[in-house]
Amino acid sequence: MAKKLWEKNIDVNPEIERFTVGRDRELDLLLARYDILGSIAHSTMLESIGMLTTEEMTELHDELRNIYSTVEEGTFIIEEGVEDVHSQVELILTRKLGDTGKKIHSGRSRNDQVLVDLKLFTRNELKGVCEGVKSLFDALIEQSDWHRDVLMPGYTHLQVAMPSSFGLWFGAYAESLADDMLFLQAAYKMCNRNPLGSAAGYGSSFPLNRTMTTELLGFDSMNYNVVYAQMGRGKCEKNVAYALASVAGTLAKLAFDACMFNSQNFGFVKLPAECTTGSSIMPHKKNPDVFELLRAKCNRLQALPNDILLIMNNLPVGYFRDLQIIKELFLPAFESINDCLQMATYIIRRIEVNKEIFDDSRYDAMFSVEEVNRLAAEGMPFRDAYKKVGLDIEAGTFTPNKAIRHTHEGSIGNLCNKEITALMENIYNNIEFGKAEEAERALLKR
Repeated sequence: MAKKLWEKNIDVNPEIERFTVGRDRELDLLLARYDILGSIAHSTMLESIGMLTTEEMTELHDELRNIYSTVEEGTFIIEEGVEDVHSQVELILTRKLGDTGKKIHSGRSRNDQVLVDLKLFTRNELKGVCEGVKSLFDALIEQSDWHRDVLMPGYTHLQVAMPSSFGLWFGAYAESLADDMLFLQAAYKMCNRNPLGSAAGYGSSFPLNRTMTTELLGFDSMNYNVVYAQMGRGKCEKNVAYALASVAGTLAKLAFDACMFNSQNFGFVKLPAECTTGSSIMPHKKNPDVFELLRAKCNRLQALPNDILLIMNNLPVGYFRDLQIIKELFLPAFESINDCLQMATYIIRRIEVNKEIFDDSRYDAMFSVEEVNRLAAEGMPFRDAYKKVGLDIEAGTFTPNKAIRHTHEGSIGNLCNKEITALMENIYNNIEFGKAEEAERALLKR
């Protein structure tokens, strides 16, 4: 069994090891490629300050890129008895390169290693989430434009209220995603700062060039204060979790609407047949299971910031092993939100809308406000018009005029979809994914 990086002359109790390592071996596989990128950048910097020879750096880089290839191929493993990905990479380097492999940890700690790994992982995953949000946004805007003139009931208190439209309904969720993208942009910017070189949280007596590693890894800047860099563990994940929760909130609300509007009591939309499931006893059933599961998954994602907060909330300055547990909550969240975005986009592109909802007389009363406004525009005081129409409804003499003439910005007749799209494009295009991708490609170039 491999020795721990910190182990000296006392063997670790197996039960203690099981408890303290937890799921690190499993979850750290998600961080492996980023640990290697961080090590390439760190060893480049060590060579520049004389801690490695050029030959040693070249040997390390060649072997690190070989390890990276095994990660890409899916053959990289964290061996039994090895605590984490950092230990595994260093173990491989030492086996292959001897003393040269042992030098790579100069000037860093596993504390700043995992910080940089998490940040590199997170910014890459945020890119995927942003792309998923943008795809769903495009689908919603497309449906909004196609159905801009198809009316549907609007509700307050789950009571029939005023006329709405499918153009408004689809477009409302699109604009909500534009606001969510602002959270994602902020999360990316806060994440994209370099903690490497903070070591265990108090820096190093080696003359580290943190500006160099910042540039090599494609970060916008560094976490300057080394103590704050360590304080960022948990805070970064919490901030990103708030952004994911914002997206999840939009999706959960959309899912609830879709489930309700798909039911026979409403009949406003029809979900694609391949996206519904049946009953083992009721042959007529077509259940909206995808949206129900999506709703549950997104509700759970909305709890993520609070879960992280409860782990880190009462910790003083410095590193504590409590923070390890955050990985178990945080890393899988990206797969979950991406699955939900993919499913929602698939269904929204194929959903069918009912164009004859208002043929049903039960919705006639919702045109009462249109009549009140017509009378008020002709000169009748609004409150008198309101009373007259109300009495007509009670007497059963109200006849609705279903010709809707809303023209103001954001209304049925003026959806402002071009403006909403411009808002989204401006936010999305100002998240600089390219810089990070270019930096990572350069590090891997042989």
